[in-house]
Amino acid sequence: MILPRRVPPRTSRPASRRALPLAAALATVLAGILAACGGSASDSGASDSGSSDSGAPSAGITVYSGRAEELVGPLFAQFTEQTGIPIQARYGDTAELAAQLLEEGDASPAQVYFAQDAGALGAVAAAGLLAPLPSAVATAVPENYRSPDGTWTGVTGRARVIAYDPQQVPEAEVPQSVFDLTDPKWQGQVGIAPTNASFQAFVTAMRVSQGDDVTRQWLEGLVANDAQTFEKNGLILDAVDAGTLKLGLVNHYYWYEKAAEVGADAMRAKIAFTKPEDPGSLVNVAGVGILAGAADNPSAATFVEWLLSPQTQQWFVDNTWEYPLVPSVAAAEGLPPLDSLRGPDVPLAELADLPGTLVMLEDVGLI
Repeated sequence: MILPRRVPPRTSRPASRRALPLAAALATVLAGILAACGGSASDSGASDSGSSDSGAPSAGITVYSGRAEELVGPLFAQFTEQTGIPIQARYGDTAELAAQLLEEGDASPAQVYFAQDAGALGAVAAAGLLAPLPSAVATAVPENYRSPDGTWTGVTGRARVIAYDPQQVPEAEVPQSVFDLTDPKWQGQVGIAPTNASFQAFVTAMRVSQGDDVTRQWLEGLVANDAQTFEKNGLILDAVDAGTLKLGLVNHYYWYEKAAEVGADAMRAKIAFTKPEDPGSLVNVAGVGILAGAADNPSAATFVEWLLSPQTQQWFVDNTWEYPLVPSVAAAEGLPPLDSLRGPDVPLAELADLPGTLVMLEDVGLI
């Protein structure tokens, strides 16, 4: 397998009337989470890629980014260097930023929302807060990776996988379905990241494809089976790689990222895809939308078009190992073809009920 070049490891990191119902649902759940963390969405780190502390100039844009600064900060700097358009970036958890947008409504200072998953974009779009995308990008990616109404588009794709320690779990014994993770033989040996946007979108997909009762039962089974909770996917992979955990639910690119950092031969952990149509095989997207108040903002349109340019799509391939969604750009060598990954038959546009998923996760005690 040929891996892309090395990169540093990823590290963590009054409402409008249209937004009120959905905002209230998200805000109620997130208030408890944020109180426990001692912060709020408005406390998220902000960074200016080309403007003064007093705010971006009129030609600049404010981007609410659910993607970490350590990951996309250099990319934003490239955009400013190439276009001359400054970016005032506000970084934070994808769900928290969605809640903030819903609370701010039409008064939001953001022009662009760059989310880690389709569910959060759908929640914001359902509140009527996203504008139709420019025609140049509205159909740039395959239709199953964008909204049917043209208000948001996927930028990159990621597949859910099971990370496993082959020294403790032979390949033939790796679970073929996420429903197998509640088996008592995996007691205390499964890692999940319930506060992570990708996990939340995956749970939403399970709710859509399997129903709320089945999903709640599965989540309760994880709790009863003493599933180990982590803040981030990377920490789960680290635990599996160290042999302190047998299995973990992560996104595929974390393995490739770590392999590029330490060398594939030095990796103990491996990854496996679940069987076709299993909820564990969900292919989700990181995506972008333009806020309604910036519908006619040429800088916002330029930014979205730039994210889907072949040059930027290749940047994601080389630096994050995510799947490019523009058909003309090839995925990193070693990845299975994107069209070969058959997850549950759930359109990404149907993952908008993030509030319902957060309520369920809170009810079962996972957040």
